[in-house]
Amino acid sequence: MNVKPFNLVLAGALCLSVSAFAFDGGKNPKTNPVHPKKFIDPANMDQSIKPGDNFFDYANGNWIKNNPIPAKETRWGSFSILHQDNTDKLLKLLNEVSATPGQPKGSLKQRVGDLYASGMDTVTIDKLGYTPIAGDLARIDKITDLNGIISEIIYERLNGIGSPLFGFGVGQDDKHPNKNIVNFNQGGTSLPDRDYYLKSSARNQAIHDAYTKYVTTLFTLTGTNADDAAKNASTIFNFEKVLAKAQLSRVAMRDPNVTYNKYSVTYFSSITPHLNWAQLLTALKTPGQDTVLVAEPAFFMAADTLLASTPISDLKVYLKWNILKGSAGALSAPFVKANFDFSAALSGQKVQTPRNERMSGLVDGSLGELLGQLYVEKYFTPAAKQYMIDLVNNLKETLGDRIKRLDWMSDETKQRALKKLAAFTVKIGYPDKWQTYDGVVIDRNDYMGNLRRLSTWRYNYNVSQLGKPVDKKRWGMTPPTVNAYYNPANNEIVFPAGILQFPFFDFGADDAVNYGGIGAVIGHEMTHGFDDQGRQYDADGTLRNWWTTTDADKFKTRADQVVAQYNAFTVLDSIHVNGKLTLGENLADLGGVNIAYEAFKKTKEGHSTTKIDGFTPDQRFFLSWAQVWRSAQRPESAAQRILTDPHSPEQYRCNAPLTNIDAWYTAFNVKPGDKNYKKPEDRIKVW
Repeated sequence: MNVKPFNLVLAGALCLSVSAFAFDGGKNPKTNPVHPKKFIDPANMDQSIKPGDNFFDYANGNWIKNNPIPAKETRWGSFSILHQDNTDKLLKLLNEVSATPGQPKGSLKQRVGDLYASGMDTVTIDKLGYTPIAGDLARIDKITDLNGIISEIIYERLNGIGSPLFGFGVGQDDKHPNKNIVNFNQGGTSLPDRDYYLKSSARNQAIHDAYTKYVTTLFTLTGTNADDAAKNASTIFNFEKVLAKAQLSRVAMRDPNVTYNKYSVTYFSSITPHLNWAQLLTALKTPGQDTVLVAEPAFFMAADTLLASTPISDLKVYLKWNILKGSAGALSAPFVKANFDFSAALSGQKVQTPRNERMSGLVDGSLGELLGQLYVEKYFTPAAKQYMIDLVNNLKETLGDRIKRLDWMSDETKQRALKKLAAFTVKIGYPDKWQTYDGVVIDRNDYMGNLRRLSTWRYNYNVSQLGKPVDKKRWGMTPPTVNAYYNPANNEIVFPAGILQFPFFDFGADDAVNYGGIGAVIGHEMTHGFDDQGRQYDADGTLRNWWTTTDADKFKTRADQVVAQYNAFTVLDSIHVNGKLTLGENLADLGGVNIAYEAFKKTKEGHSTTKIDGFTPDQRFFLSWAQVWRSAQRPESAAQRILTDPHSPEQYRCNAPLTNIDAWYTAFNVKPGDKNYKKPEDRIKVW
């Protein structure tokens, strides 16, 4: 998946189980010689289904039938199980460090352990009720004019409370990727996508009703009477609907040139007359800027008009809502329940994730490079890192060979593509330089205070990067994350330690399994450098066109074929996959499998015909790919992901790329008449 202008990785962030990833001094995994692990287990397959009809069901059907989605999950499969396994590992570490209070103040173990302990202290949290935010609500009550509203928006950002109305931060200038610049982005809404506000459907109406109930409940929990709370809910929805209408769609935002708008601060202020950005930038701790990047100018013009035309009383309600929704999950049990009830309406989740698992995720998300050091020390080996380095080099060479053989690209563009490939930075496992979170104070008895101090630290750290060169050693994911990503502005591919486990990778597995798993992941991230977004960045990470016009047109023709293929797929029988929204990930899947397969064929096993558990090496390669995507999901989650997730549903991530790969047809004797058969001339070839 893409990171930076884009959002990231392989499959949202789901996971899988890795009982086989137990290392002995970095050597082979500990296995039971009497009951060796089946990396491709026929018991998980439904061999009554023809591979050419539905390869996903053929490879995974019995597993899915025999493994219902747990009540605390919205989907369940390979990523989910691995994520649960990593969560269990983190909980073991957190229980150890939190059980020994009194560690040296400011030390790694003190901050990690005490943050976890503070979040688990539900007795104190419940006693406090909503008092941790009572002062914020009272402060908003005192506002009398628009200047007060704008001052509150600034105050909330500076003090770790929230980010109302719009997005703001310091980040890379895509056309000057070694420099940091102030970035402005659209925001201000609470529902997951603008379509929830703008499109009428039975499902959207149910979400509106759940949202109204959520807003009303939170206000009544702070003492607002029921009638006023209901009015507040209407006010907030209508206010956010105006913002949603002004937002760009997710598809539109996929084009980095559309969202690259460099304005002088003077001009930006002129199109938002009620927002003096020179003054506001100083208040936001980013003074003295001549220019800024504004991703969606029309949104800011609409937001400015909305600020000026909305009664102050309504703006105060909106700002209170920003406090409430941002704090609900950290307050007493009634707030947490209301927060979950609304989340469940969106996702279909049946019961709330256990608190200890939620707190594990919070610590990982807040102090991830402190907790990550403990994780890596115990669960990641130099042998795994070296294996990945060797595999990446093999796949880079293979992608280079494939680029050289392209029949649709000119030599001029090929040379630039090869230059970009050679310039890839590869990060594996964990950062070379750990973030230290200097200055963050964690108090074992102050959960909300900890969250505010962490949020304030993140803000201050972010704005402190202004005027400094981009720190390209930083990571966008923590070491335990079951995911991977490509960052176009850094031209880097990144593989956290958390994903380097079965079913992606196992030292005890045959090459077919590892290449069909982690090999395809590596190829996926490499291909992101050349997908519809990544291809617009050059070898240095600069947003710059390095293609001839003819080659760009030929690429677009092939990309449009991918869009059309995925547009035809549906979930819940009627909701179509958005081929344009998912294009980058679909191209990366197609490229990833092709690159990994060709690299696999360079290995000794790739030339073999020896069967394991009844399957040839080629069959095991494609079955390994399929079991990575083994997953079932709740209808509510499936419907939401179609709107918000740039990844296609797992069954299509499995099946669709294979229908374009000749070797899959040969391996499983897929013939005309099979449901997923495509004529050779119709098979899409890109990278």
